[in-house]
Amino acid sequence: MTRLSRSGPLLLVTGGVFILLGLALAVGGIWLMALGGSWYYLLAGLGLVATGALLALGRTLALWLYALVVLASTVWAVVEVRLDWWQLLPRLDVWFILALWLWLPFVNRRLGPVDAAHRAVPDGSLRGGRWALGISVAIALVVGVVSLFRSPHDHPGEVAAARMRATGTAPAPLTRPGDWIAYGHSGYGDRYSPATQITPENVDQLEVAWTFHTGDFPGPGDPEEIANEVTPLKANGMLYLCTPHNIVIALDPDTGREIWRFDPKINRDAKNYQHMICRGVAYYDSGAYAAQAAAMGLPADRALAAAASAPTPAGAVAPTAIKVDTCPRRIFAPTADATIVAINADNGQPCRDFGDNGVIHLYNDQPVKKPGFLNPTSPPTVTRHVLIASASVTDNASTDEPSGVVRGFDVDTGRLLWNFDPSEPRQHQPLPPGQTYIRNSPNAWSVFSVDEKLGLVYLPMGNQTPDIWGGRRDPNAEQYSSAIVALDIATGRVRWVYQSVHHDLWDMDVGGQPTLVDLDTPAGKVPAVVASTKRGDIYVLDRRDGHLLVPAPERPVPQGAAKGDHVSPTQPFSALTYLPERRLREADMWGTTPYDQLICRITFRKYRYEGIFTPPSVQGSLIYPGNYGIFDWGGIAVDPVRKVAILNPSYMAFVSRLVPREKAQAAEGGGSEQGLQPMKGTPFAVDLHPLLSPVGVPCQAPPWGYLAAVDLVTMKKVWMHKNGTIQDQAPFGIPLPLGVPSLGGPMVTAGGVAFLSGTLDSYLRAYDVRTGKKLWQARLPAGGQATPMTYLSDRTGRQYVVVMAGGHRSLGTRIGDSLIAYALPKQR
Repeated sequence: MTRLSRSGPLLLVTGGVFILLGLALAVGGIWLMALGGSWYYLLAGLGLVATGALLALGRTLALWLYALVVLASTVWAVVEVRLDWWQLLPRLDVWFILALWLWLPFVNRRLGPVDAAHRAVPDGSLRGGRWALGISVAIALVVGVVSLFRSPHDHPGEVAAARMRATGTAPAPLTRPGDWIAYGHSGYGDRYSPATQITPENVDQLEVAWTFHTGDFPGPGDPEEIANEVTPLKANGMLYLCTPHNIVIALDPDTGREIWRFDPKINRDAKNYQHMICRGVAYYDSGAYAAQAAAMGLPADRALAAAASAPTPAGAVAPTAIKVDTCPRRIFAPTADATIVAINADNGQPCRDFGDNGVIHLYNDQPVKKPGFLNPTSPPTVTRHVLIASASVTDNASTDEPSGVVRGFDVDTGRLLWNFDPSEPRQHQPLPPGQTYIRNSPNAWSVFSVDEKLGLVYLPMGNQTPDIWGGRRDPNAEQYSSAIVALDIATGRVRWVYQSVHHDLWDMDVGGQPTLVDLDTPAGKVPAVVASTKRGDIYVLDRRDGHLLVPAPERPVPQGAAKGDHVSPTQPFSALTYLPERRLREADMWGTTPYDQLICRITFRKYRYEGIFTPPSVQGSLIYPGNYGIFDWGGIAVDPVRKVAILNPSYMAFVSRLVPREKAQAAEGGGSEQGLQPMKGTPFAVDLHPLLSPVGVPCQAPPWGYLAAVDLVTMKKVWMHKNGTIQDQAPFGIPLPLGVPSLGGPMVTAGGVAFLSGTLDSYLRAYDVRTGKKLWQARLPAGGQATPMTYLSDRTGRQYVVVMAGGHRSLGTRIGDSLIAYALPKQR
């Protein structure tokens, strides 16, 4: 009897699919190997091609061979990433589906020999192949199920019970217990409320108390980087907020009813706006400041020097006598066209006796006055006698930018008292007529913190733009870039400076507001400043003189800057850090299937990467952590009674590729911080973008975002849990709990509950401070890229938690205009 091999359309098509998939994998595998990468993809591709050929020929050996491919792939995947479900999934998903297809009887029964009459001939090889394929699939399934119940990236822990029971009054000067009078709650920037009504036991009962719609949406000509990042203030019996177009609104804190609205009518047609953002406003109450300052033992007169400050240097500017104040309670609001507007907090009318008819013009004495190039996105800082203001400049546009000068104004009159220009730090007095500040000096774009008793203001410093190439930076200003700088409130004189990145070429500035907290140390109670940074290190310093309380030794870093530039030989590395424990590897590349993961591996191998501080290059350098930072402008929250910090680290890799000037003539400034940036005045433009796969998912494996806690007594990490889902990025809204980046900061309460809204999925969540367990979440109608706040009602004592759900267009979250307040149900 003649035996023939069976075949047919189904096997031919199936075999053809296997061959095409195998060829694609093998070709990519050869490319990856040529770059020094894994051999797996070539071998797996050849296995698929051979399986496809055998299927097309109707040979049962196809089942045996593919069983070997599945088994070998499972072993290889476990060796590479161990039992990590989300890492195993893209390595095995396609192979698992193909194996199930082959295992189906109506497919595999067509394999094997037939006689001349085309009748099936009994074949033990077919039965054995089915068993082999089934066993390999079963092994892969068991590996997947076991890994599904593991959480290799979570780090459980608990704050000590004694610490959670700690009681006391937080040293938060100039703050009423039920109010939230500054961006970070008080000048200390701790984002902590002493309110105790909401607890881990009842937080799951929170419900919407009211919703207010600002009515402010993006319009024609607005930049890509438009976002609603506001944290409202609660003071003077009202709630105060600003919108992306700098409209200031006062609300009733119990109902959300609008009381007044002030529109500064900014120039919305400026073509060079890189941002359209307002993170908040500042509040000033002259009577409350005087009373509370007296309670702190500070002098009540109008002398500007605080009691604990060093003697005022000769030449310091004394204030004028106080005139009758028509606005004893004020809102100071920044605008995108570089002004600070003073508004009567009672009725929303301009304070005409302040500054220039109610306005401070930040373009005054600037060497560059291009519209949109100077933009205060964060609120100014209020002290008893001095209003301190600065602004961001356009990142990576050119070397011809406004000065990053920080200025102190008389809080009552708006008269300029002093200036701190990092390029001329010894020149404190207002400039003579006709002179200007130094162009392009480093700027301080985020929120400042103040210690009135020490008489110091703490600046989180940005970089000297452009961020990515620094061959022509001002040597005098370099020491103030990416640093924490303490200035004398009275004079603007530098009291101390600590630099977190030397000669920053990575946009790793100090984005978050420094947090002030008093710490118990072996040497006694020490007034400290805790500064989070984009690079992931947290620097803890004595806020009196800037000396380190947590070691940060200098370590060598990669060298080899682009032509005309240099790299610092060392950088400081804090012992308290959220830097990844190891550098990225090829095995850390991710995807949805083996194919986009292969492309990510090839991409990873193509770029220069030697760990953190790999210099930008024409080749293209992998920057990890990326320039969005591990910690950004949201900063951290600190419970000053329990001495616990709550943090939301994010992890996203970016690519920084320098483009020689002759190839980048089309690069223009403004509009976004991603894509091709011109860096005019340097030999290069720069292409900045996240490391993404061809289907738009991160090449770097999840998790990408966490919530974490630090014990500020031991300076040890307590717990760290991945946080957030890809519900608003995944097809069909599947809420896979991968852990996503967050933009915006946490808030913590004396009730033992922390809140965060900034994740890329649109939720406000509550967590147990003790363990980090998620206790409650509420779906938001738009992105919550803002820091939530909480306050107590003056009328009822009811505690509210408020968040802006306004979205962030450059992050792709839904845009909205909803300010939402949550509270426990009213007692009946």
